[in-house]
Amino acid sequence: MSISLDEAVELTRTGDVWVFRGRSVPDRAIQFTTNSPVNHVGMAVVLDDMPPLMWHAELGRSLPDMWTGTHQRGVQLHDLRDAVCVWANRYGQRAWLRQLEPPAAAAMEEAVLRTVARLDGTPFPSTAQLAWRWARGRVPNLRRRTPSTPDGGGVPVRDRALETAYCAEVVAVTYEAMGLLPAGRRPNWYDPGRFWSGDDLDLTGGAQLGAEIEVRIPPR
Repeated sequence: MSISLDEAVELTRTGDVWVFRGRSVPDRAIQFTTNSPVNHVGMAVVLDDMPPLMWHAELGRSLPDMWTGTHQRGVQLHDLRDAVCVWANRYGQRAWLRQLEPPAAAAMEEAVLRTVARLDGTPFPSTAQLAWRWARGRVPNLRRRTPSTPDGGGVPVRDRALETAYCAEVVAVTYEAMGLLPAGRRPNWYDPGRFWSGDDLDLTGGAQLGAEIEVRIPPR
C-alpha cells in the first residue's frame, strides 16, 4: 500500500512513526549494524492548529527548528512535510508511515511537549559514539550495569539527561514519557529497526503501531 505525501501528512497524528531507508554508505552502515532495513526514525507531533511536525535527531541543519526558530544540529522539531522532503530528495531516502493505535491522548501530548522542551537541541553523537552506543545497547556484556538493577536497567529514561542523542533514542525517550514504552531500558537499546514492523516493539497499555504505509514523495 502506498499513499501520497499530502495524504500521509493529512492522516498523521501525534505519536505516529516515520521510518526511512537510504542507500548511502552511512545509511547502509546503520542498516548493517542494526540488522534492519531502515536507518532513520522520527515521530509526528500534531497539536491544535499547528502544522504537523517531525520530532527527530539528525546531523544536518537545513530546516529551522520549530521550537527555537534557529537552524541547529542534533535533536530538532521540524515541519513534517519539509522534513520528509529533505530526507527523500536531499538524502535519497524512501519513507514509510506507521500509525499509533489508539491515537495519543491529551496527557500523552502534554508529555511530548515536556520532552521537546527538555531535549530540543541535544547534540547528535559522533560516528564513533554512535557505533559504540549501538554495540553497548545490543551486546549485554558491553552495557554498564547499575548495582541496584542487575538486568542492566536503572533510572527510567525520562529521568536521565542525554548529553547526546540519535534518532531512535529521541523517539524511545518520548514514547516512554508518553507511557507507551516500559521504563528501565537504556536509550541505546533502541535503534531505528526497533520501530520497523519486523521487530517486536512491545508497547504498553494495548497500544500498537500499524503496518508500514509507503509514502510517495513528489520530486524536488
